[in-house]
Amino acid sequence: MKNSTLKTLARRKCLAAAAALALIGFERTALAQATTVQVWKDPHCGCCQLWVEHLQASGFKVEVRDVGNTAARKRLGMPERLGSCHTATVGGYVIEGHVPAVDIQRLLKERPVALGLSVPGMPIGSPGMDGPEYKGRKDAYDVLLVQQDGSSKSFHHYPGLRRMAQRDSLQRVSGNSSTLPWAMGEVRRIDKAARKVALKHGDIQNLDMPPMSMVFQVKEPGQLDALQVGQKVRFQAVQENGAYWVVKIEAAAL
Repeated sequence: MKNSTLKTLARRKCLAAAAALALIGFERTALAQATTVQVWKDPHCGCCQLWVEHLQASGFKVEVRDVGNTAARKRLGMPERLGSCHTATVGGYVIEGHVPAVDIQRLLKERPVALGLSVPGMPIGSPGMDGPEYKGRKDAYDVLLVQQDGSSKSFHHYPGLRRMAQRDSLQRVSGNSSTLPWAMGEVRRIDKAARKVALKHGDIQNLDMPPMSMVFQVKEPGQLDALQVGQKVRFQAVQENGAYWVVKIEAAAL
């Protein structure tokens, strides 16, 4: 076969491959653009808003309800143990937490029989928890395919790029909280019914977490009675099963 013929065949293969990739990209974008995602989140949760922007950048139309997500999660049947800081619906499925847009697109294309997808907790490196302030840190996590009975299995595994800097013992709640450092913050919202508090906080050393606004669950909800929106506080926080908890919180000394 002549060189010119070989070059022509190679060129045709390249063009065909490029066309196929363009078609796949077009199909994903068209699918996203034709689908509206309804999101329930806390109005003061910065990472939730970043996840919304991630979906919008991927072509989804997003309708936001800034009323918190505890009631929506319960109403839609997503197990609390698989919960995160925001809940959404799309195409008849429930989406819980920082699920990447590409996995939602795959879900809508494959249409498995299931309740939906969940990324429990708030793993760093997931969409919305991947800003420059995290300095490239990516924790391993799974996108779970959740069944109607609450059972789940991995839908997509995302490996971590490096281990967390802190020791595991600093993440867990222990009988002696004196080992936990105090972080400073400002109360942005209090939800006593859901046992949650939204804080604009500084560095949380034991969690290797930079300053941001985030919603925490509270171990002892009675502590919320002494708090007011706008109040400066100091608090101790831990991570359990991907979720972030405030162990102690009190007014900061002026």
